Amino acid sequence: MRWFEQHLPDDGSVHIEALGQKLTGLSIAGPKARDVLAKATRSGTSNEAFPFMAVGKMDVGTAPCMVGRVSYTGDLGYEIWVAPEYQRAAYQALMAAGVEFGIGLFGSRALNALRLEKNYGSWGREYRPIYGPLEAGLDRFVAYGKDADFIGKAAALAERKQGGRLRLRAFIVDADDADVIGDEPIWFGGAVRGWVTSGGYAHHSKKSVAVGYVPKEIADESDGFEIELLGKRHAARMQPAPLFDANFERMRA
Repeated sequence: MRWFEQHLPDDGSVHIEALGQKLTGLSIAGPKARDVLAKATRSGTSNEAFPFMAVGKMDVGTAPCMVGRVSYTGDLGYEIWVAPEYQRAAYQALMAAGVEFGIGLFGSRALNALRLEKNYGSWGREYRPIYGPLEAGLDRFVAYGKDADFIGKAAALAERKQGGRLRLRAFIVDADDADVIGDEPIWFGGAVRGWVTSGGYAHHSKKSVAVGYVPKEIADESDGFEIELLGKRHAARMQPAPLFDANFERMRA
């Protein structure tokens, strides 16, 4: 909030309110997520009525909610934002609607495994101020040609011109009985050339996955990488395409 307040225009045209204590969240994800939501609401949930990345208000059961069609799991899913006093009602409506579809609960460790299979980075690990948008693979979200002199535009343009130093990449590790958690060295050509930012075991694909940064000069090499784990180097292969739904067909269906 301090940062936003420091950058507010002086003419009072923009108002900012922190909603951290006024909103709670629920998430549903999986191939039957639309079927569950459709049973719990009277609003349209078809792909035409509520496409990928859509955001809109709808009642879930008796709870007024803000729903966004997006999921960190990489599968079809929705994020639901609701006032604290309505969260229990929304939760109960979703669980009741999902009985016939075998609905169940999942936690943060499961979510981490799912996002790794989608090559999704995480805030505070892959996405930090020390990495530029080009290095992090987020440059597609930067409006380089926008007329406005937005905050960070000069730096983003400079990085694009110079090319940055690093590239974010995903790897499959020939691990033994442990997986990376972050900060492990990435070796290439007999020398440490990069570092792991996060990773873990991807249960659906049964692969040990590591995500990290390497110099752009070797970022397109597929073989020759090793990742050090508990003092031992393990062969690692670049995984440019997501292990799950590489064409994003399920998430956008």
